[in-house]
Amino acid sequence: MPSPEARLSALGLTLPTPPPAAGAYVPAVRTGNLLYLAGTLPMKDGKPASLGKVGREVDLTQAADAARLCALNALANAKVALGSLDKVVRVVMVHGFVNGIDGFSDSPKVLNGASEFLLAVFGDAGKHARAAVSVNGLPFGVSVEVQMVLEVRD
Repeated sequence: MPSPEARLSALGLTLPTPPPAAGAYVPAVRTGNLLYLAGTLPMKDGKPASLGKVGREVDLTQAADAARLCALNALANAKVALGSLDKVVRVVMVHGFVNGIDGFSDSPKVLNGASEFLLAVFGDAGKHARAAVSVNGLPFGVSVEVQMVLEVRD
């Protein structure tokens, strides 16, 4: 089975330089065999790639793409913390936050962008539990934020 990074390459993707923490926190914390990844935004080349409310300025397809970018950035943080994505045993949990218009109820469709991406990268080990929540605002006005918990090995 190809490595996660080989799968990324097959998707035409490379891990970006992880975005720096935007506050008084660290991007990743490992405790035992779990790696907690802080909320990650859809940043590209150091700038937000998806701004606005989903259902107004951002449509479902654009928001799902933003969720996928969030997951890619989270994996970049994981690689820095672990040295290699080969140390990921499985994706345990994904929390997704969608900056939606009032009454927005399609957060699960948005977060499918991240979930389907993780399945493409990790195969069955990418199957995870998930929460998909619509919120009234996110940092910098981005459309989506994703955080993850990974099971890892030494």
